[in-house]
Amino acid sequence: MKKFLKILSINTIVTLAIISLIEIFFGHWFDKNNLGPYVREHRLRKATYIVNYQEKPIEFIYKRNYYAFRGEDVPLQDISAVIIGGSTTDERYKPERYTITEMLNQKLSQKNIKIKISNAGIEGQSTRGHLSNLKYWFPRLKDFKPRYIIYYIGINDQYADQELRNEFQDGKILSDTKYERIWDNIKSRSLLYDFARKIKHKYHKSEKKLLYDFDEGIKKYRSSNTKFLSYKDFKNNNDSNTVLTKHKKLINVYISRVDRLHVETTKINAIPIFINQLTAEGFNNTALVALNLSLINHCKIKEYECIDLASKLDGKFDFWWDGIHTTPKGSQEIANIIAPELIKIINKTNKN
Repeated sequence: MKKFLKILSINTIVTLAIISLIEIFFGHWFDKNNLGPYVREHRLRKATYIVNYQEKPIEFIYKRNYYAFRGEDVPLQDISAVIIGGSTTDERYKPERYTITEMLNQKLSQKNIKIKISNAGIEGQSTRGHLSNLKYWFPRLKDFKPRYIIYYIGINDQYADQELRNEFQDGKILSDTKYERIWDNIKSRSLLYDFARKIKHKYHKSEKKLLYDFDEGIKKYRSSNTKFLSYKDFKNNNDSNTVLTKHKKLINVYISRVDRLHVETTKINAIPIFINQLTAEGFNNTALVALNLSLINHCKIKEYECIDLASKLDGKFDFWWDGIHTTPKGSQEIANIIAPELIKIINKTNKN
């Protein structure tokens, strides 16, 4: 028995020593580009969802790749454009083909524009979180040199002046506790753990989940008598200056962040493009109206590249399934409006 225990102890020590040497020499412990504890929540994620839309179940696999972008892995050097936003950009509860991002990619392809947009949307993120992406996420992606960074913003910034979350809580790009952060950092840098996660991500299938019923959601928010107010009707019956004055503090915080996003984006030699957005209320939501109007006004003054989606979108009740997040039909209409303006910007900037 003693001999057995001795042999077992020696084998255990040798095995641990070999593992340690492998980790030291081949792990990511000293790699400055390793993501460490950042965006752990959003890397190598996969879930099978079923949603009901137009009386049909749609089954799909939601994926986020090794570098935390939605979809399959793409070599970082091949990413020429990326879109950043909150859940209205991520569009987690729709197959990729029904997202604004993929619909824009289809339209770019139809025009023989060899640019494919990668989806970096993170649920709950506002412009505060987007700044954190530029500070903690993107700089650690070796060979990541996009030509364009598109910011689809507004909805999650309606409370920007209230300081509800810090830069890490905004989209949870870093775990809440110190213990979790240390453990996340170890897991991210470990060669063996990293390898195991990749294998699991590739072959593991999650249980099916019925998450949302779009049809039922549309009925519920429609029964709440939510009315969409178009830009044209708003302009005919309201004073824009009154709305802007009412939300001056919010606007100042928002525009300050937009300026910082512009500065940080140009620092990495990318062209920032800002796009505003609407909910099912349209121009009835005065806080969002203030952000949308101020963004476009500021873009004109600063000569930023911007797309005024809000003033062009004529919302229908079935464009949103919960009043905030778009149905495939809503995403298609938004892509239809954005695409021509985006193509103009791409053609103009590619000449420079």
